[in-house]
Amino acid sequence: MARTAAPKDMDASQFERLLANAGRLSVVFLGLLALLVALHTGQVFLAPVTLAIIVGLMFGPVADRLERVGVPPVLSAALVVLMLIAVIALGIALFAVPLSEWVRRAPVMWQRLQEQLATLEGPLQTVNSIREQVTSMFRDGQAMTVTVEDNAQVFTLAMLAPAIGAQILIFLASLYFFLATRDHIRISVLSLCVSRRMRWRTAHVFRDVEAKVSRYLISITIINICVAIAVTLAMWAIGMPSPPLWGALAGVLNYIPYVGQAVMIVILLAVGLGTQAELWAILLPVACYVAINFTEGQIVTPHFIGRTMTLNPFIIFLSITFWLWSWGPVGGLIAVPTLLIAQSLLTHALPSKPLMPKRPVRRTRNMTDREALLANTALAIREQSEEGQEAKTDSDPQEGRKNERLMPPDGTAPSGVEHPA
Repeated sequence: MARTAAPKDMDASQFERLLANAGRLSVVFLGLLALLVALHTGQVFLAPVTLAIIVGLMFGPVADRLERVGVPPVLSAALVVLMLIAVIALGIALFAVPLSEWVRRAPVMWQRLQEQLATLEGPLQTVNSIREQVTSMFRDGQAMTVTVEDNAQVFTLAMLAPAIGAQILIFLASLYFFLATRDHIRISVLSLCVSRRMRWRTAHVFRDVEAKVSRYLISITIINICVAIAVTLAMWAIGMPSPPLWGALAGVLNYIPYVGQAVMIVILLAVGLGTQAELWAILLPVACYVAINFTEGQIVTPHFIGRTMTLNPFIIFLSITFWLWSWGPVGGLIAVPTLLIAQSLLTHALPSKPLMPKRPVRRTRNMTDREALLANTALAIREQSEEGQEAKTDSDPQEGRKNERLMPPDGTAPSGVEHPA
């Protein structure tokens, strides 16, 4: 096979390095694609097991306290699982009656909702006419009819019931065995580490993962209970029917950042449209919930969780959308804890120190914090590059001249920055 010729303006070594990097990126891309397919395909097994591990990290301190008073690990794990089942059963028992009442009133609410949306008949007819025109273009004017079987929903639920039951059993069994054998798992993983430094880093990963995930989930649970109480009181104060139901729903949906709040707003808006006639009465429950959620998100949560456990909102949003796409509602529950686990793994697997120059830049009156951070980072990178160039120049002068051409020109720092003398 003939060797591909390198471009004239590129050395052979640089072209080979480019091909090697492209090959590595291709392998990484194929690995990520295989991971996505595996996660999506193995949802029935992987989703309940991952959720069990996350919940097990949350209840790990409870099991540790039981073991300190002399309870065997097997019995302490069973007690934690039974306690979780009791809490879930109690919640279902408390809210089964109001939920069934709202389900019974659903047809009446739907009729009133249609009456409220009657004012949008004109725009909806316009959209419908556009849809018919598009359909006629792609279907050659033939009408398309859709027939829905009356027993389609019942058949779908009958098919999903065994899968849901199997996932619940897998979750409970995985939670029990994880809590009962978590110390053995830690010891087994540490025994695989061949060096002392690797064992030290692995032990710190276990410690940080348990501490961060447990602290986050316990804090969020307490905050969500307070949110549920506040929403319940607010709905009761404005005369909303079944206020405990909306409070409990707000507390549960608050485990999923951004998406849960949006779903709760849509539910309250739909309930308002189906039960109220005036505009202010329709929007009042939504306004109360938004005020409570804003207070929780901007004041309460940062104060209790702290800055050390805050994550980039964009990364959180990407994680939530990815896990919701992969595993549905279960993915939304584990999105933030998986980010905390990944953060702990990266922190100890790739330890790094703050990127600061030897002599920070002098800040002026017109300089912002962002400009100071960028200027110090750019200066630190330049100092590291110069140190590396000096080492390469001493061994290979030609390599040093190549690197000089790649350096950015002087005077490219942000405005208002004075470089140290």
